[in-house]
Amino acid sequence: MAVNPNFGFSFIREANEPAPPSNAIMSVVGLCGPATKKATVDQTEFDAAFPLNVPVMFTSTDATAQLIEPTSRIGDALSAINSQLGRMQRSARVIYVRTEEDADADATKRYWNTVSNIIGNSVGGTGIWAFKRAGAVCGAYPRLVCVPGFTDRMPNGVASITVTAPGANYNGQPTVSAAGANGSGFVGEVVLGTGADAGKVMSIRVLSPGNYTAPPVLTIEPQDGEDGNGDPFTGAGATATATLDALANPIAATLPAVLNSYLGVAVIDAPPSTEAAALDYRETLSSNRLIIVDPDVKVLENGVVVHKPASPRIIGVAVRRDFEYEGRPFHSWANQPIYGIVGPGRNIEFSLTDGATEGQDLLGHQIGPIVRGETGDDFAIAEGGFVFVGYENVGEDAVWQQYHKVRGRDFIELTVLRTLRYYLGKFNLTTHTIQTVVNVVGNLLNIAQSKGDILGYLCRFDPDQNNPDDLRTGKIYVDARFEEAPMFRLATILSRPHRPALEQTIATLTASTVLTEAVQ
Repeated sequence: MAVNPNFGFSFIREANEPAPPSNAIMSVVGLCGPATKKATVDQTEFDAAFPLNVPVMFTSTDATAQLIEPTSRIGDALSAINSQLGRMQRSARVIYVRTEEDADADATKRYWNTVSNIIGNSVGGTGIWAFKRAGAVCGAYPRLVCVPGFTDRMPNGVASITVTAPGANYNGQPTVSAAGANGSGFVGEVVLGTGADAGKVMSIRVLSPGNYTAPPVLTIEPQDGEDGNGDPFTGAGATATATLDALANPIAATLPAVLNSYLGVAVIDAPPSTEAAALDYRETLSSNRLIIVDPDVKVLENGVVVHKPASPRIIGVAVRRDFEYEGRPFHSWANQPIYGIVGPGRNIEFSLTDGATEGQDLLGHQIGPIVRGETGDDFAIAEGGFVFVGYENVGEDAVWQQYHKVRGRDFIELTVLRTLRYYLGKFNLTTHTIQTVVNVVGNLLNIAQSKGDILGYLCRFDPDQNNPDDLRTGKIYVDARFEEAPMFRLATILSRPHRPALEQTIATLTASTVLTEAVQ
C-alpha cells in the first residue's frame, strides 16, 4: 500500500499544459471488391490473408500485396497507385476489403450481383461498410477510397411500381418477386392497407432496383407458412407493374454514408464512353465526399493496350500530394501528371481560354477530366503527358466544393479530437484547463496558418455559448474559426494600353541633349 512519507518529500507529476498536435492520418487508401490470387499462390493462403468482408491493412508493395494477381482489378489498382508515388516515396498504406465475386453464367447478372456484394450490408458491416470497422481492426481508417471497375455503370433498374389491382384477404407479409430473363436484382416490400383497406396491397416499396433491359413481370404471393393459429397465410388477386429508369450507380450512391462516418473521400469513375454519359452520371449524385474522374485510361498489359479505371491513378496522385506536404491534405490534385498510362480512354478537347470545350464543360459540372498535354499549343494544360485537372467534388455547397478544403477541415477536426482526448476525465474543468484546451486548438491552427494551409483563424472561449450550467456539468464550447486556402484556378488579366508611357517617352526626348542640339 503506497502512502506519503511522514518526513521527506512527495513528487506529483502533472501534464495539464498544451500538448503538441497528434496529426490525423489522411493518406491511407481504401480498396474494395473481389480479387484474384496470383497463379503461384495457394487458395488457402490467399483466403487466410484476405478473409471476406474483413478490412486488411498492408503496404502497396509488400508480400501481402504480392499475393494478388497483378492484372486483376485490385492488382491493377495497386500498380496504378505505386506508379503515381513521388520523390523518395516507396509505397502507400492500403486497407483492402475483399468481397465475393458472383459466379452466374450471365455476365450482366454476374456483374450486378458482384456489385451487391461490394455494397454489402450496414448492419452486418460487410462490403464497403467494413471500412467503418477499420479503425478497430487495422488501427487506421481509409480516407482515400476507390472501388475500381464497379462505379462507372448506371443500372437500368426498377424506379417505381404501380399497383394495378390491390387484391384482397392478404395477411402476414406478402412477397413480391420479379421474373424474366431480362435482368435480375430487384427486391421489393409489399405494404398492406389498414381499416377499410385491410388485406389489400396498397403499394410496393423498391428496396433494390436491380438491373433490367425491359420491365420484369411482378408476382405478388401470400407469405409462406402459417399464422399463429396454424392456418396458412392468405391473399390473392393483387397485380402490379414496374417502371424502369436509369439510376445512380449503387456503390457511388452508398459511399457517402460510409465516408461521412469517419471523414473520408472517394474517387469514382464516370462512364467513359461520351461526355453525355458522364453528365448523366453526374446528375445522379450529390456529395462533397465524392470526386468524379473521366474518362478511363489506356495502359499496356502483356503487350496489348487495354482500358483500365482512372480512379486508382487519381488516388495515387492524392497520396503523392499529401506526401509532398508532410501528410497534410490541404492541396489540390489538379494540374498533376498521371504516370504509367499510354493515354486517356478518349481524347477530351481542352483549352485554358475557351470555356466551350469538353474539358471545361466537364469542369463546370464538377467532373475532373484527364487531358493530353500538347507540345506547341499555348492553350493546352501542359507541353506533354497526361494531366488530371479535377479540383471539385459533387457537393451542392459552394464553400466545400473544392475537395482539398473538405479534406483539410477533416484533418483539423480529427487532429483536434486526437489531441484533446488526452485531457478528458484526467483534469477538473478549471480556468487553467479551459485555457489549455483553447491553447491546444489555437496552436494547431497557428501551425496550419504558418504552413499556408489556412488563411487565418480565430480561437477563443466564447462567453455567449458557455453558461454556468454547462460548466457545472463539465462542458465547454470553444469557438474555432478558420478559412482554408482556396486553390488558384482562374486569373483575369486586364490588358490595356498605357498612355503615360508615351508621355514619358516624349518628356525623355525633350530633355535629352541630342534632341536639343538638333533643334539649334
